[in-house]
Amino acid sequence: MSEDRPGTLEWYVVHTYSGYENKVKDNLEKSVENNGMQNLITEVVVPTEEVVELRNGKRVVSHHKTFPGYVLVHMIITNESWYVVRNTRGVTGFVGPESKPIPLTQEELDRMLNSAPNSVDFKFAVGEEVRILSGPLENFTGVIEEIDGIRQKLRVKVKMFLGREMQIEVDLDQVEKEK
Repeated sequence: MSEDRPGTLEWYVVHTYSGYENKVKDNLEKSVENNGMQNLITEVVVPTEEVVELRNGKRVVSHHKTFPGYVLVHMIITNESWYVVRNTRGVTGFVGPESKPIPLTQEELDRMLNSAPNSVDFKFAVGEEVRILSGPLENFTGVIEEIDGIRQKLRVKVKMFLGREMQIEVDLDQVEKEK
């Protein structure tokens, strides 16, 4: 294993058997600890994203792997560290030509790890008219006044009976754009 930049701590992508990402993470962390390699392999990450789903009328937050079959490893490439990662149970190899590890650029790393709810590209904008899909005001329409990306909520001014308006807060998955 040639070392182009010895001593440089960088992020690498490791290919694993699909469904074994968390096992690979645990096994690799144990190997690093058992071999005293904490200075060569500093972090192992399974990229996940928070997903909000509606199940049986209830809002459920779960974590899904954003890149199934891949694990990110923050490490200094040496013959020893390469060998430990490559021979971890469930690892099929490094991502790169001929399994030669290629470090991620900062832009690639940011894209892979950026799974915060406020980074979601929302399909709504302030001032848009939406229809409420569930709850006591189902099928009412209103205008979006505020978007809270972190809590994934919208503040909507709903047109009520006799021309009255009421401001309510709804989840993003409780509304759709009015056609």
